[in-house]
Amino acid sequence: MGQQEKVATSLAGAVGEQISASLAAVDAELQRRYPGAPGTRQPVHTVYVPGDAFAADTIRSWGDRALAALDEHAPDAASLAAVLGLSDDLAEPVYARVRAKLEREPVEDLRVDFEDGYGPRPDAEEDAAAARAARLTAAAYADATAAPYMGIRMKCMEAPVRERGIRTLDIFLTGLMAAGGLPAGLVLTLPKVTYAEQVNAMVRLLEHFERAHGLAPGRIGFEIQIETSQSILAADGTATVARMIDAAAGRATGLHYGTFDYSACLGVSAAHQASDHPAADHAKAVMQVAAAGTGVRVSDGSTNVLPVGPTAQVHDAWRLHYGLTRRALARAYYQGWDMHPGHLPTRYAAVFAFYREGFAQAAARLARYAGRAGGDVMDEPATAKALSGHLLRGLDCGALDDEEVAAATGLTRAELEGYAAPRRGDLTASGN
Repeated sequence: MGQQEKVATSLAGAVGEQISASLAAVDAELQRRYPGAPGTRQPVHTVYVPGDAFAADTIRSWGDRALAALDEHAPDAASLAAVLGLSDDLAEPVYARVRAKLEREPVEDLRVDFEDGYGPRPDAEEDAAAARAARLTAAAYADATAAPYMGIRMKCMEAPVRERGIRTLDIFLTGLMAAGGLPAGLVLTLPKVTYAEQVNAMVRLLEHFERAHGLAPGRIGFEIQIETSQSILAADGTATVARMIDAAAGRATGLHYGTFDYSACLGVSAAHQASDHPAADHAKAVMQVAAAGTGVRVSDGSTNVLPVGPTAQVHDAWRLHYGLTRRALARAYYQGWDMHPGHLPTRYAAVFAFYREGFAQAAARLARYAGRAGGDVMDEPATAKALSGHLLRGLDCGALDDEEVAAATGLTRAELEGYAAPRRGDLTASGN
């Protein structure tokens, strides 16, 4: 053994204690504002169905219509690969998984729409539709035909429609309670939010409902839909969306980008309103930074180009949707909107191809990191978090299988989740 190094210090122990005491409030604030990822599944998409069109068989109908579109316009792996440019090694597994997904779980997140997709209706008609949506949602969860996540988009908190939106939400939630309680997968969407005070109003509304039914405080969360320029940049030049997250008092579950309302708000002409427009990129980047570390997830918007008509036209729409979805995934927008059953094949093809393309490298790098083995890339805790997150999202949506991930990484799901959601100190102790 070599000579033991002599260790000397200059600071009294009380100094560190004083520093810690002075930062106690900051420590608490960091934990409150930035708790990290929620550790739950994020759906790859949200499907919007107008309140008057929602039916008991909506989810199965969307899956069947998507399968019929494949049968008609891409009946085998080679034909879909030719349309989308899938590599030979991806064509068969992606196609098989897309078909299996459409048969097993065609919709991951469904929102019954009482806003733009529904429009103004007589009060009695909307009352009945909201009550019906609650009854059908409760029944779907009871008979195991529900999507993993389901809920409604109410009208916004602006004065002309505020009372109508509140009443619809009340009818829907009350109907669920009467049918046995709120399902675990319940998701609510508050649209056209411009001021943080509107978010705070939603919080107060939900607090009143929880007290009325003896629910645990904070039981009901909601998504904030970003559709106006003022929700990104306030009059004083600050990021309004960051204030909105704070105003939600821990109830915000997501920030959803509204492609067409936001574009129109900025004066973007209809022909150029798309999720890859520079204005959209700016808005989503601000949303992403504001939400980072808070546990609030960001969702991309939709395309209004529908895959309908002759095969050549469907293929063009599929290529567009596939490309936009892949672009969003690369930018860490892991969720988007789908407006038509024909979008489901390319949503899942894009998602499955993305996770399968990155699988081998992510698994190998994470295995080396977990085993502290060498390699040509020196990864740190933050990278291990990203690698395990990639694998977990692939598992959740069906792009990857438990057995192949375990074989490639030597890690259990619980171990993957541990790397994906490290304690703050673990993430910052070694690295930038």
